[in-house]
Amino acid sequence: MKQITVGLMAHVDSGKTTLAEALLYKTGVIRQLGRVDHGNTWLDTDRLERSRGITIFSHQASITIGNTALTLLDTPGHVDFSAETERTMQVLDYAVLVISGTDGVQSHTRTLWNLLKRYDIPVFLFVNKMDVSQRAPKVILRELQNRLSENCIDFTDDDNTLSEQAATCSETLMNAYLENGALTTADLTEAVSKREVFPCCFGSARRLEGIERLMTLLECYTVQTSSGTQFGARVFKISNDAKGNRLTFLKVQSGVLKNRDELVYQGADRRTYTEKISSIRFYSGAKYRSAEQAVSGEVCAVTGLSAAYAGQGLGCVSDSVQSVLRPVMRYRAVLPSDISPADAIKHFRILEEEDPQLNVFWNEQLSAIFVGLMGSVQLEVLTQQVSERFGYAVTFDSETVTYMETIAEPVEGVGHYEPLRHYAEVHILLSPLPAGSGLQWESNCSEDTLARNWQRLILTHIEEKQHIGVLTSSPITDMKLTLVAGKAHLKHTEGGDFRQATYRAIRQGLALAKSILLEPYYDFVLTLPQDALGRAMHDIQMKSGSFESPLLEDGQSVLKGSAPVSEMADYAAEVVSYTKGQGSLSLSVAGYRPCHNTEEVLAQIGYRFESDSENSPDSVFCSHGAGFVVPWDEVPRHMHLPYCGEKLKETNEELPPMPKTSSYISAGDDELMAIYERTYGKINRDTRKAMRRDRAEEAAYVRKASLKKASIAPEYLLVDGYNIIYAWDDLRKIADDNLEHARSQLINRLRNFQAWRNCNMIVVFDAYRVKGKDRTVEQFGNLYVVYTKEAETADSYIEQVSHTLAKEYRVRVATSDGLEQIIVLGNGAHRVSASEFLAQVIAVEEEIDVFLEKNESDVKRRTKICFDDLQ
Repeated sequence: MKQITVGLMAHVDSGKTTLAEALLYKTGVIRQLGRVDHGNTWLDTDRLERSRGITIFSHQASITIGNTALTLLDTPGHVDFSAETERTMQVLDYAVLVISGTDGVQSHTRTLWNLLKRYDIPVFLFVNKMDVSQRAPKVILRELQNRLSENCIDFTDDDNTLSEQAATCSETLMNAYLENGALTTADLTEAVSKREVFPCCFGSARRLEGIERLMTLLECYTVQTSSGTQFGARVFKISNDAKGNRLTFLKVQSGVLKNRDELVYQGADRRTYTEKISSIRFYSGAKYRSAEQAVSGEVCAVTGLSAAYAGQGLGCVSDSVQSVLRPVMRYRAVLPSDISPADAIKHFRILEEEDPQLNVFWNEQLSAIFVGLMGSVQLEVLTQQVSERFGYAVTFDSETVTYMETIAEPVEGVGHYEPLRHYAEVHILLSPLPAGSGLQWESNCSEDTLARNWQRLILTHIEEKQHIGVLTSSPITDMKLTLVAGKAHLKHTEGGDFRQATYRAIRQGLALAKSILLEPYYDFVLTLPQDALGRAMHDIQMKSGSFESPLLEDGQSVLKGSAPVSEMADYAAEVVSYTKGQGSLSLSVAGYRPCHNTEEVLAQIGYRFESDSENSPDSVFCSHGAGFVVPWDEVPRHMHLPYCGEKLKETNEELPPMPKTSSYISAGDDELMAIYERTYGKINRDTRKAMRRDRAEEAAYVRKASLKKASIAPEYLLVDGYNIIYAWDDLRKIADDNLEHARSQLINRLRNFQAWRNCNMIVVFDAYRVKGKDRTVEQFGNLYVVYTKEAETADSYIEQVSHTLAKEYRVRVATSDGLEQIIVLGNGAHRVSASEFLAQVIAVEEEIDVFLEKNESDVKRRTKICFDDLQ
């Protein structure tokens, strides 16, 4: 018995669900016909569907016609839920497109037809409601041929007429017809499967007319595609049963899936999962039967997969292509006062698993949840879902269209991330693609430059996040992101480093590029009396739309064109008003095009990408033991790799020139702490205490030091030499001309400080880029000057020494490197910033001056006494 999966789809109110009832009734699955208006249809199982009289979720039923086992998938007809229909198309063998005999081809009919063409699905057409239609079948067939395809053929004709009509659809059929004088069932079956012929039949589902003819077509002119023995399946829907069990709906496309089989797959979070199938269910409406296996061609629901997602390929099947239909409106969720956003976002994530196009987005700056929707009906349904499933009332405001962003020309973005003991640099080429292409990514980087495992990791980081543009923080699209260069450190690079560098490279490229704001457009068909045509054409022009030359059909004018979604929201009601009910407007999403009022939208949203700390275009570099943030427009002057068009140079041959402080912005504690925690996790301690000294303790220490009182335990003061030089203005000016002289000046001042404070001091200078350099130590009393060895940074030396000394002694570290401070604080040391240390050094120098002046006065006084005695 052949296994065939057939999808039922139509424009809303065309009688699709009624047709499903008729097929179930004719095949003996149900004994009584249900009705949509009575709320008792077999496939509309959800309470929301029965109360509204529309299909909201796709549902499954199984029927048998002769030697053919058909799995019917009833899909939503309302345009607001068309994303659910598109997801279901990915597992169909054939589709039955239902056309209303009274309304003909409507706007959403065209959308479905184009989607079926994109997914290469053979189509049967059933023209419904012929019992109330005023038009003859031949007239409707002519409309189908004009508006859908000229290969729509009436399969209710006799065999001779059918052969003659079908022979004109392809050269293969014509040759067969001329050779044999007629077309065989095999000829027509092959033509249908290749989308060369689209069989049509007519009837009334409510009156059970034409149903048997449709059943005959589905039995005779369908064929099961061949498959291999290796297991492969595609997920098309995620749901939950009444007990809260997660259901993964899939179609087995090859091989066999058995209960307790172990599957290895990658979830939406890019983690690898190894899980067992705990049950296999075959649904028919709300009921199901359990089974031990599902064979190729069957559609089932399984439990046990906790992270699978709609569109995912399992086994030997690859993931599905990116969806065409996207939400065109965005709303902000307004929560009750007793519901925390943290709890609400979890609930919305559950709903997003079931409907990925919900596009749940947490805005950190506004502390608000945003969702993407197709229209007002979906908004009402979502509100009811939250209330019924999670027990609280949510409202939505801030309605706006869903904008997107792209770029006008290629640009190379650079991201560098090099705080303490971490390193990564990434170069990504951003290239514009044709409209509707979405985001694509690939690597064009030599493995001699960057190892394959790092390249794969970077591509994963590109894919894992929804990247936003720099104009309005809207998602980017129609771009190709190509990894062209990258660099890692043998010891210091970790996976999180490339995540930060990748994100920053994309943001820096977008900041450099000429960005284009995109907005969604509708294709419209406006049917109205001739005397209202002038008003309609004027309205469309005022709404920044365009249209073709008007047509005259059945005594009415038909205007076709496109216009921005933002301008057409309430126009349907306006059309009904000024045509006194004689006009109608049909809308279908046409994709994204350049925004018609960009400046107005930018002013209204007021987004500044430089202030978005969660999506920073800046890079983090390191010099002489201090991490610092380089603004995005100055990154090319600091990056370690050249642009991809330049010849790569050997690195680490000589010490790079010291950056001037005017060319970078020092990273504050808060910013560096935020970067650290986003990359490596939350620090589980009181950050206020971690980042601030105990003032009372410090004051007590200063008083003791000024009186030269010995501390309870010996004290060690570790000084990051180059960090201090470039943090103190006077030394920095000297270093710009002569670094060695600045180093000598610092050592002399610290020798006085150490002698006056009577502490043990270690001053560390960075020499890790000097090839062949061994660690050297110079001693001046209790002051030690350490020059690190090759491949050893001052940061790493201070970390090791502070960790060892803090076990027995009181240790302080003088540096302005925020991340270094975090680590040494964890070792038990105390922090002293460069500015605070300077204040202490100056205070000691003043105390020394006072002491010397006093001693000088005493000497003069004693000298005068001696002189007077001599007199």
